[in-house]
Amino acid sequence: MRKMSVRVEKWPLHEPFVISRMEPMLHGEVVVVEIEQDGYVGRGECERMDIFEPDYPYDVLATVQSAVAAVEAGISREELRELLPSAAPRNAIDCALFELDAKLNQQPAWQMAGFADEPQPVTTVFTLSLDSAENMAKAAAAQKHRPILKLKLGRNGDLERVRAVREAAPNTRLVIDANTGWSFAQLVDYLPALAELGVEMVEQPLSFEEEHLLETITPALPITADESCIDRSSLAALKGRYQAVNIKLDKTGGMTEALALLKDAQEMGFEVMVGCMIGTSLAMAPALLLAQQARWVDIDGPLLLSEDRSPALNYRQSDVEPTQGVWG
Repeated sequence: MRKMSVRVEKWPLHEPFVISRMEPMLHGEVVVVEIEQDGYVGRGECERMDIFEPDYPYDVLATVQSAVAAVEAGISREELRELLPSAAPRNAIDCALFELDAKLNQQPAWQMAGFADEPQPVTTVFTLSLDSAENMAKAAAAQKHRPILKLKLGRNGDLERVRAVREAAPNTRLVIDANTGWSFAQLVDYLPALAELGVEMVEQPLSFEEEHLLETITPALPITADESCIDRSSLAALKGRYQAVNIKLDKTGGMTEALALLKDAQEMGFEVMVGCMIGTSLAMAPALLLAQQARWVDIDGPLLLSEDRSPALNYRQSDVEPTQGVWG
């Protein structure tokens, strides 16, 4: 017989986290699900996104709690995809069921996911919050030892921000996330300069209303769909607009759909990025499995926190190493 428990946790941040389309985040807030069956426990975590994004379409905690009866009645991960939409609430439950299934089957999660080899360390980006050019340059100088930085942009003066960061961190790889904050005209204007500054990739520069215009250009560097890539149903509309997709468990609604999205995206010729929301190692560990297949990895959530849960993934600067007992 199954038993499902749900709790909310708050995790302090080192400093406020700022992106173009949201108010500054002062702490991380997550929903943790634990499902017990036959002496085994599966765990999952999602960000409580509706706390930080006023237009988020779901009450994350209430949606998770609405599924308790179905989970305790024995619902499968495949049936869960019919019960709940691709979103954060389903992620916490799906990851808990995924780990539980792995334990009940007496196999590691990476094997159950269909991977041939156990996960190896990966290099994650380190994210710099949106700020003035001067402050972002200071932040970049403090992190210039890291191999790759991700810059949150999406407001006027972004080229000045990138130039300032590049001067402060001349040898660091750079990727950019504009979080839908640019117009098409700005994107076309910025791309050649960004390429000259050594930027590798631009993530979700345009709003949903303008992204169809991406079909009219051949960009100087890859453009990655983030907000526009939810699950497999997103892919057909992204073809011809984006060169890469960002797979996030809080968007796909868990590992089950994320694995299917990964397979279909690769077959369609997309480059893959694996990303995250603000969260602890419990949220990053499933993403670490997906990250084995990714060109860009953004699972730096715990690096932005003042503390992580225990046990935790082993973060050696920007290298993320699997750790026994975290998940899976």
